[in-house]
Amino acid sequence: MVSTRNLQGPLAGLRVIDLTRVYAGPLCTQTLADQGADVIKVEPPVGDETRNWGARLDEDRSTYFNGLNRNKRSVALDLSKEAGREVLLRLLEGADVLIHNFKLGTLPKWGLGYEEVLAKRFPRLVQCTITGFGHKGPLAGMAGYDVAVQGFVGLASINGEAGSDGTKIGLPLIDHATGLSAVNAILMALLERTQSGKGQHVGVSLYNTGLTMLHPAAAGWMATGKIPRPTGNSEHWVAPYGAYTCADGKVFTGAGNDRSFAKLMQVLGAPEAAEDPRFKTNGDRVKNREALDATITACTQNRSSNEVAMEILGAGLAAGPFLNLEQVFNHPQVEANGMLIDTPDYHGTGLPMTFLRTPGAFYAPPPHFAADTDEVFAEAGLAKEDVARFEALGGIIRNRAAIVAEPRKRA
Repeated sequence: MVSTRNLQGPLAGLRVIDLTRVYAGPLCTQTLADQGADVIKVEPPVGDETRNWGARLDEDRSTYFNGLNRNKRSVALDLSKEAGREVLLRLLEGADVLIHNFKLGTLPKWGLGYEEVLAKRFPRLVQCTITGFGHKGPLAGMAGYDVAVQGFVGLASINGEAGSDGTKIGLPLIDHATGLSAVNAILMALLERTQSGKGQHVGVSLYNTGLTMLHPAAAGWMATGKIPRPTGNSEHWVAPYGAYTCADGKVFTGAGNDRSFAKLMQVLGAPEAAEDPRFKTNGDRVKNREALDATITACTQNRSSNEVAMEILGAGLAAGPFLNLEQVFNHPQVEANGMLIDTPDYHGTGLPMTFLRTPGAFYAPPPHFAADTDEVFAEAGLAKEDVARFEALGGIIRNRAAIVAEPRKRA
């Protein structure tokens, strides 16, 4: 299967068959596509449900979908039908990676189990499975949604205002981290393949990823048995560390050691605070956090958050104003880092990774449903009459079906 696309980047030449929907899987495959992988997004007859999430941009694309599916090509197969599965096997003949987030047991039910079928037929294939809770245990096979997993792994219990019972994190961070974990797992398996010549199955779950995001709260609990609670914008173990009121919002700053604290107070115009017995050491400052925060707020409350942040940053310390998204994407650092893609057909964040010799790129906006049917299947060696036959059998789909029932749960 030879692609007609002229892709560049460190992953140019890699072929990925993407059966995922929603967030973690599409983020993973978009990351691979940004770096030159040829990603074929194989959608079910109803399409990726996120085509309907958020503001609609046109007849079959939305803001949610557009944020996770650039640089891909779209075809649609009904894998519940033998004809659809036969076409998928044809696509896999030239593929390096298969990634899916079907409910556990779905592919084996369709006669596409990894060990039983795929590994034998495609011994170099790397298959990545994204699940909600993993392959074993009482929660295996359950639907995995970011917010629900935030509750199960305890992230929601430590997020929120001090004294509260916790709250969900404002963005699906576990989904995002799981997608990036899947990227790592796939690349590790591909690296190992260069030594063994063999593919393998790799598994990533929202649950396991969420558990790894608990540091340092989990480390503290393991050592002391003290259950962490929400702390708002501060932290239990260091002071100062927080968001301080300014004339136009808030600014975050902190100091991890005594020297940094003295420098911070010098910048803020209250150098005498570093000699105050209440604030001499981090332990003292934690004990007297309320008085310390009042001292810092007195220095910041009549100034602009950006001005305060830039002065602190200029002294080699950490700080940041609490910007809204309009302010964020108009900041000159976004432009300097190339982190805004703004074209007539697509608006999105840029590529977070840079490569000196083999940079990735934005190639194409997120595809319309099944827009690349003829091109992809021609590359796979299917003659026009074969495509027509599989289409007549209901395996290949060109027009998006109406959603008449709840789609299968995905991780």
